[in-house]
Amino acid sequence: MRDTREKLSALTITLHWIVGLSVIALAVIGVYMSENEAFELYPIHKSIGVLIFAVIIARVYWRFVNGWLEPVSTYKAIEHNLAKIIHWVLIIAIVVMPISGFIMSGAGGYGVSVFGLEVIAAQFDPIAKEAIPHNAALAGFMAEVHEIAGWTMIVAIVLHFFGALKHHFINKDNTLRRMLGKN
Repeated sequence: MRDTREKLSALTITLHWIVGLSVIALAVIGVYMSENEAFELYPIHKSIGVLIFAVIIARVYWRFVNGWLEPVSTYKAIEHNLAKIIHWVLIIAIVVMPISGFIMSGAGGYGVSVFGLEVIAAQFDPIAKEAIPHNAALAGFMAEVHEIAGWTMIVAIVLHFFGALKHHFINKDNTLRRMLGKN
C-alpha cells in the first residue's frame, strides 16, 4: 500500500517507529557513555547500532521508493521548507551515525561485534591494555563525524517532535494521528 494524505502504510509507520525509538535510545546511551565513561555499554551500543542499520537502510529505501509524505493540509512555504530540511537532516544523520561509528571503532582498533559475533576484530596491546589503531587518523575523523552527526540528529529529533506536537495541538490536523495509524 502506498502512503496517502489520509493514511500511511503499516510499513511506513512500523519503520518510522522502530528507527525513531531505536535511534533515540542509542543517542541517549551514546551521550551517557561519553559523559560517564560507561565502557561496559559500548558493546550493547555497537550491537544495536549494527542491527538497526539494516532497518535504517530499509526505511530510507522505502521512503525514496514510496516518495515523501504528502502534507495533510496546506501550510506556509516556510513551514513546508523547514519540514523538508528537518526530514533530510534526520535521514542523513541517521545514515551517517552507524557508518561513522562502525568505521571509528574498527579503524580505532576496538573492533565491532554484534552480541559477541565478531564483525571486525579488535586489536589490543596485551601489555598496555590499549587498542592499537589500524588507522588513527581515520578513527579520529570518524569520531568527530559521529559526534557532530549525533548532536545534529538530536537537535533535528527535538525539532521533529515539537513539529508533530504543533501539528496536533495548534494546527489540530491529522499529521500525528496518521503516523500513529489512528486516522
